[in-house]
Amino acid sequence: MTARQRHIAHLHLHDVLSEAQYNDAIERMSGVTPHVQAVRPDAVQLDLTSALRYFDLRPYDMVQTAMIRLKLFYGLDSSAGLAGNRMLAAMAADESAPGETTWVPAERVADWLYPRPVTALPGIGRATADTLHRYGLHTIGQLTDLPPATLQRLLGAGQARLLTERARGHDPRPAVPAEPAAHLIADLALSRDCLDPAQHHRAVLGLADRIGQRLRGERQFTGRLTLTVRYADRTSTTRTRALPEPTDHSPALAATALGLLTSLGLQRARVRAFVLRADDLRPAGSAYRQLSMDPADARARAVEAAADRARRRFGPGAVRPAALAD
Repeated sequence: MTARQRHIAHLHLHDVLSEAQYNDAIERMSGVTPHVQAVRPDAVQLDLTSALRYFDLRPYDMVQTAMIRLKLFYGLDSSAGLAGNRMLAAMAADESAPGETTWVPAERVADWLYPRPVTALPGIGRATADTLHRYGLHTIGQLTDLPPATLQRLLGAGQARLLTERARGHDPRPAVPAEPAAHLIADLALSRDCLDPAQHHRAVLGLADRIGQRLRGERQFTGRLTLTVRYADRTSTTRTRALPEPTDHSPALAATALGLLTSLGLQRARVRAFVLRADDLRPAGSAYRQLSMDPADARARAVEAAADRARRRFGPGAVRPAALAD
């Protein structure tokens, strides 16, 4: 993957969703990437470019992760398209059967578009399609082969220029949320029921560490954590706790998250998933931090900063807490 190559996923949800359910689905995807674009009423677009390095996954595997989360947590079936921009990703999703993903790599864009009907391009309605069809233009490839001046005479300069760009697979629009994210989410869906309190402890510790890494990467502090535990019978329990002070420091987050876990008194509960949510976000520069005279605190933060630099360079698995080591 080159530095400039983008990876956009378009997920089409094959369910009739209420507004609350749709918002929940959008919230779940913010745990995959902060760059989430709502495409109402039944689709969502994700810019995976920055998330690929964080999760150390291939683009296709990243899309499968997003689809599995929607299925495990909400029972939502989806199909997906993966490409270098929003338009191509949406077109690829339209070609995908439920549960499947169509990937259009950058080197295959021209060949993939060429045989498709002109009506597959966004912005071509019935009137425009009828005009093109009268002149024998039925496929996207025929549009790209047509001299620009000829297309301008048929459709006018503005529309011809726009369709020419789209026929070549160009779409500069970014996939961004309508407003800054109000929270961050880290979740873990288990492959089988887990009754072991030690594994529960490790799972929540890992989620707190992931939240801390994302907060520092986005230069934000959080003032409140919410832990949701989902059980084998599809019920769930949720606890929320304010932090002593806004922070992005993983040990502080872990202490609060584990305190929430302890307050649930799970004992031998059959757990299937954990969700840790950070709310009350604020820019790191605007949040206060109580000064500490303990040199161990300064050392811990220095080690944390060094670990973040190592992860950015070598991947998310380069450094991890000892309690999470294999």
